[in-house]
Amino acid sequence: MNSILKQKIESLPTNPGVYFFQNPPGKVLYVGKAKNLRHRVRSYFQQGRVEGPKLAALVRQISDLEWIITDSESEAFILEANLVKEYRPRYNVNLKDDKSFPYIRVTHEEFPRIFPTRKIVRDGSRYFGPYTDVHSMRGLLKAIRKIFPIRSCNYRLDEETVRLRKVKLCLDYHIHRCLGPCEGLISEDDYRKIVRQTVSFVEGKDAQVVAQLKEDMHKASQSQQFEKAARIRDRIKAIGVFRARQKVVSNDDIDRDVIGISCEEPTACGVVFKVREGKIIGKNHFFLTRNMDHPEEEVQRAFLQQYYVKVDFIPREIFVPYEVENPSHYENWLSLKRQGRVSLVTPKKGEKAKLVRLAVRNARLLMDERKLQKMKEREENLAKPVIALQKVLSLAAPPIRIEAFDISNISGSDPVASMVCFTNGSPSKSDYRHFKIRTVSGIDDFAMINEVVFRRYKRLLDEKVAFPDLILIDGGKGQLSSAVSALEELGIDDRPIISLAKKLEEVFTPEFQDPQSIPKDSPALRLLRQVRDESHRFAVTFHRKLRGKRQIKSTLDDIPGIGVQRRKLLLNHFGSTRQMESATLEEIRAVKGIPSSLAVRLHDYFVEEKESS
Repeated sequence: MNSILKQKIESLPTNPGVYFFQNPPGKVLYVGKAKNLRHRVRSYFQQGRVEGPKLAALVRQISDLEWIITDSESEAFILEANLVKEYRPRYNVNLKDDKSFPYIRVTHEEFPRIFPTRKIVRDGSRYFGPYTDVHSMRGLLKAIRKIFPIRSCNYRLDEETVRLRKVKLCLDYHIHRCLGPCEGLISEDDYRKIVRQTVSFVEGKDAQVVAQLKEDMHKASQSQQFEKAARIRDRIKAIGVFRARQKVVSNDDIDRDVIGISCEEPTACGVVFKVREGKIIGKNHFFLTRNMDHPEEEVQRAFLQQYYVKVDFIPREIFVPYEVENPSHYENWLSLKRQGRVSLVTPKKGEKAKLVRLAVRNARLLMDERKLQKMKEREENLAKPVIALQKVLSLAAPPIRIEAFDISNISGSDPVASMVCFTNGSPSKSDYRHFKIRTVSGIDDFAMINEVVFRRYKRLLDEKVAFPDLILIDGGKGQLSSAVSALEELGIDDRPIISLAKKLEEVFTPEFQDPQSIPKDSPALRLLRQVRDESHRFAVTFHRKLRGKRQIKSTLDDIPGIGVQRRKLLLNHFGSTRQMESATLEEIRAVKGIPSSLAVRLHDYFVEEKESS
């Protein structure tokens, strides 16, 4: 922890508010709320805190801290929701970017229009959505076009345009899809009444709309406007047909949303059933990212915040699968947005609990569908050698990620190991790793393989990182057995692992004593050779580098007056110790930063070395 961060933590107030952690470039990593800012933020940095690897990763990245105090915890809750929406921090639960989801827009004009849009314009227009099911949204708009005579033209209709009749009647008027506001054939008040009915229909208040239409039909009939009354009757019938397709789930007429949550690392899914007047009129679903091990209750909290911060209509009741901590924060916030009482309910039994379970089941099915879709996309993009390797080794899944190990040493000196990674048949050099052997002395390749395999996969277990689809060991049956032993010690028994011997290019597996028969011209064997050879090259390169450093160090460290900086100057000038040994005294004196007396001492040292040898 740097001194500035430590000072800020010490000066934190005890008020309620919102805090956000930042990394060195100033990017917001996490946004949280607190009843007591000082106590909450300090808890992240306490010694002995029980933490997972992802929380530890967050704390390691924190370099700065900002906060905003509020008058109450409820206000902090609202502010947190808005800041998460604005910054989309990596370590918060975040709704995936939904900018591509469409809304239904009701424009703010004298004669409003209703149409789908993906762009929000803050000009007083009303928006309904977002609709994750575009097909259902189009069906709703199609029904609106049949039932309500709302204009579909893009003309700007104001008082002057209508008075001067600058816009002429179109076909929609003649087929009774529009009432001709462009030529003043319907007043602004009567047109807005139809728009209000349309909005009620979009909100699912069908019974209310039908009651108003029946009243209008009765008035038209009383005034002997029988053609108008017939058109209203047809609209009532069309609403009846539309309502018949909706699933009835309760006998009351309370508007409510039913939330379902399903989690699977590193993704979650939230489903919203829109229940209006006892019928499910629509379903929305959103996927969320989870870069920490957030429990489902925390995912539900984040989903409620981020979903309702942007929706236009909020119902009277919201059913959720998990009890909400401090439900008054949510209810006060939602009631303020709705301008009416909103209740959060966790049903325990009966039809209401059954409806919540249905939403949760839908969320799980969507997660499964997404997983299958990703698997299908991944398989379509697989390299042919990867598919071939899966077949010849009878693997349950294609070996998209392969990690290979090799050992390099000369007579037991400077022993090192390499781990290279191939993804979809190509090197992934950012995932390469070097190992210096720590626990083995002498020449023992088996023990060295055991050490590095154990160290590698213990770390993956600790960090809860995904394992490779295939582990490849450079060597024969002995090296393979040592690697398998390391995995067993870690309790890992479900990872495919093989070895590839150099001489006959034989492939060994733990299940069989004899090598597996793979045709020499097989693309699968070519891929294994490529991975094995790359791990060997990487190990040898690292070994040579270490050996070279040791030799240079032992040569120059015997000469008094040569430290790290002067060693660098000499090596940068001559390029190698061999060139240095054959240099004349004048050439050594020519090196900037090397005193004349030291140059003499260095030259004499190399002369003595030559004479003694």
